[in-house]
Amino acid sequence: MQVRKNVLTLSIVAVLGMVGTAHAQDAAKPAAQKATDLDKVVVTGIRGAQEKSLDVKRDANSHVEVVTAEDVGKLPAHNVADTLQRLPGVNIQSSSADEGGFDEADRVSLRGTSPSLTQTMVDGHPVASADWFVLSQGNTVGRSVSYTLLPSELVGSVEVNKTSQAKLMDGGAVGTVNIKTRKPLDFSKPITAEASIGLVRADQADANDPQLSGLFNYKNDQGTFGVMVQAFKQKRHLRREAQEVPGGFFKIDPTSAAALAHPDLANVWAPGLLGSTLFEQVRDRKGGLISLQFKPSNDLTLGLTGFMSDMRANNYNRNFMMWGGNFAASEVPTAYTVKDGVLTSATYAGKPGTDYAVYDMISREATAKTSYVTFDGEWQISDKLSSKFQLGATNGTGETERQFIAEVTLARGGGASWTSHGNSSPLDWNVGGDISKAGVTGFGTWGNQQVTAKDKEHWGTIDFTSYFNAGALTTIDFGARYADHTRQALSPEGASPGNIWAALQNGATAPYPGSFANSIGGIFPRNLWYFTTDAMKSAILANSTWLSNNDGPSGRHNYGGEWKVNEKNFAAYVQANFEGDKWNANVGLRYVNVDQLINSYQSVSNAANADVQSLFGMWKFKDTKNHFSRVLPSANLKFKLADDLQFRFAASQTQTLPDFSSLGASSWGSDLNKTGGGGNPNLRPLLSTNFDASLEWYFMPRGLVAVSAFSMNLKDYVVFGTETQMLFSELTHKLEAYNVAVPVNANGKVTGLELTYEQPIGDNFGINANYTYADGSAAHTWADGSHNLLGNSKNTYNVGAYFENDRFGARVSYTYRSAFLIGLSGANPYYQADFGTVAASLSYKATDWLSFSFDALNLNNPTYKYYQTTAIPTAFYSNGRQYYLNAHLKF
Repeated sequence: MQVRKNVLTLSIVAVLGMVGTAHAQDAAKPAAQKATDLDKVVVTGIRGAQEKSLDVKRDANSHVEVVTAEDVGKLPAHNVADTLQRLPGVNIQSSSADEGGFDEADRVSLRGTSPSLTQTMVDGHPVASADWFVLSQGNTVGRSVSYTLLPSELVGSVEVNKTSQAKLMDGGAVGTVNIKTRKPLDFSKPITAEASIGLVRADQADANDPQLSGLFNYKNDQGTFGVMVQAFKQKRHLRREAQEVPGGFFKIDPTSAAALAHPDLANVWAPGLLGSTLFEQVRDRKGGLISLQFKPSNDLTLGLTGFMSDMRANNYNRNFMMWGGNFAASEVPTAYTVKDGVLTSATYAGKPGTDYAVYDMISREATAKTSYVTFDGEWQISDKLSSKFQLGATNGTGETERQFIAEVTLARGGGASWTSHGNSSPLDWNVGGDISKAGVTGFGTWGNQQVTAKDKEHWGTIDFTSYFNAGALTTIDFGARYADHTRQALSPEGASPGNIWAALQNGATAPYPGSFANSIGGIFPRNLWYFTTDAMKSAILANSTWLSNNDGPSGRHNYGGEWKVNEKNFAAYVQANFEGDKWNANVGLRYVNVDQLINSYQSVSNAANADVQSLFGMWKFKDTKNHFSRVLPSANLKFKLADDLQFRFAASQTQTLPDFSSLGASSWGSDLNKTGGGGNPNLRPLLSTNFDASLEWYFMPRGLVAVSAFSMNLKDYVVFGTETQMLFSELTHKLEAYNVAVPVNANGKVTGLELTYEQPIGDNFGINANYTYADGSAAHTWADGSHNLLGNSKNTYNVGAYFENDRFGARVSYTYRSAFLIGLSGANPYYQADFGTVAASLSYKATDWLSFSFDALNLNNPTYKYYQTTAIPTAFYSNGRQYYLNAHLKF
């Protein structure tokens, strides 16, 4: 670590040395004048948006990538995250926990790292995260922001900062994404009104849903007051068809009947569950933004902004599963093959009294919402000093209000078989016996528990810029920030089930879709039935007792699913900015001071040692206090080698705190395979030492060739080890041994290269391409023997082309990402395989006030594949294609 510090110090000294030998330039323009100059840029169409994006990138004092919206709601893709994935060095994920792959990007990460190491901001401030999926609300909670709550209609531009500056808010160890909204006084006309009316077509869900948004802006003739109102209401249906292997494969015990009969089956991997999985959801998102600006004098501008996004995300997951864990070890197969330690095929004749299938039907009423309010100001105090300030608060809530769950066993005595094809295609499998509703042999319900996640932050910032009239030193930026952040998981109430089966067994049913899972292949049960949502909801509500905040031995308060992390963060910085004849630079220090209070619960076996108890077990309070402080240096240099050629170099140290659930989550276990997870309140913050060098050649208007090299040394990166813990079993109602995944600190590193090429061809055509190589590794050995870094894809590339004239526009793009480590499935690492997506868009400008756009996403209908090893698959998901047709009106 000392070597890295010395290298970083020498880098900063070198920049300072160049500064000291440079000649003086004109004094920097005051902030207000610079803003006025930028406002004169008018963006029109694809070409104008690309030109402005490159202008901002070229003029920036640090390494940034920029996406500029052509107009309201006209990003290069319908989703903000999908847009960003086309930038060099940017990766996306479609989920945040174990919910699997969906058709819409949800998380953004930079340069082959996990999304938690990338800070997402709106107008330079944080936005509270909220998730609809139950695991993301409780046990698997990162620091990344869910992009499903951020509609593209709000975006004026997005800046991706790949190198740090002292004045940037800390928290993004590998970079920050800043989503910039429009402001009332930025509009050119006194009154602007815009609307978008359209629909989205989901071909797999066979549904058409409305998409509505609108904007109204007013500013007075003097440009001293303005108000902007935006609103949106967007609904869409999703249907995901899949084969899942929940919990992954398990090892056959050497003492089991199968291994005793055939010793070569001892310690061989076999599927615990093989699922035929149908997931359906309706996402109904609504909200808006209100922004006011008041300019009482030429030197002072005040602003007040409020934003809210509320999404109802009710969903129904049906998973009909071959229950390998119930028979694969206890019975002797009549035929089988073993390859590379995996039971790749097996046939079981069937044993009376044994159930060969288990069927989970899980309907959840879920919501996710986020909001913020900010009051800010810009004050040109004098010719020598300007100031900015902001006070703000943001709140996010993700809630699973009700869960209606039926679990039945079937196929008694019918036997089963499977054949695996590795991780390239689904397994072929089948169960004998009766799998109709009449064949149900057992019923249970579980998880009828409310789960709520709360995320909130209050903050205040004050920033100053001091201007100088002579010398290479042009400005000094300095300021401070204080924030109080709390993330909390709650599970205060649940249902005590009664005789639900008596009411449900004659309830309404429906069949799986006729074309179910055709696009992913494989031979497995498809002609299946399920109870309708209304049938399950009616039977469960009528035969359950919901208890609110009920403690005691028979209460439904699940303390084991609750935890809380509070962080008080104070930061102060100073940054010196320099400018010479052909160069500019900045050097700064940022001091960060963090106090953490972590509340969680620890399972105990004796009521005398318990602080609280309920039906789910007994617990002892566990409080941990941490304090961290450090100084983070940064330096950026830009040198103009020629009018169209410039070189950049940057060095910095940055910090990210561990994921909230990694710190706070109480240990939990699954009775299915006796695995689980938990938190570690003693984790240290990650410290990243970063170097970045790039060469940019702007060889023509809208033309760029760039190459960038980067390295990040990650100290105290968070990985997962495993240990045995005694946890409460809901089946036996006593403490049992579980193999629990526990987060620990370990070092890591990423080195890589980015290549970028953009070029117009004539007046109407253009092409773009970029490639990112990111080689990451961790000083930690996973259970599969690898040293992989979470979220690290070695290869990512994008290629695209566009056409545009005064009336028509067209664009097509292809994005590819290689395989990467997701996390743990049970106690075993699992990965998402490489995938590529094709998107296209068309536009037509009918008049100056009316235009039409058509966006098509996932045109190649990719199958998202997950796996433990090349021989052990985990899941195969198909989501289908989506088409957005919109009419845009502008007055």
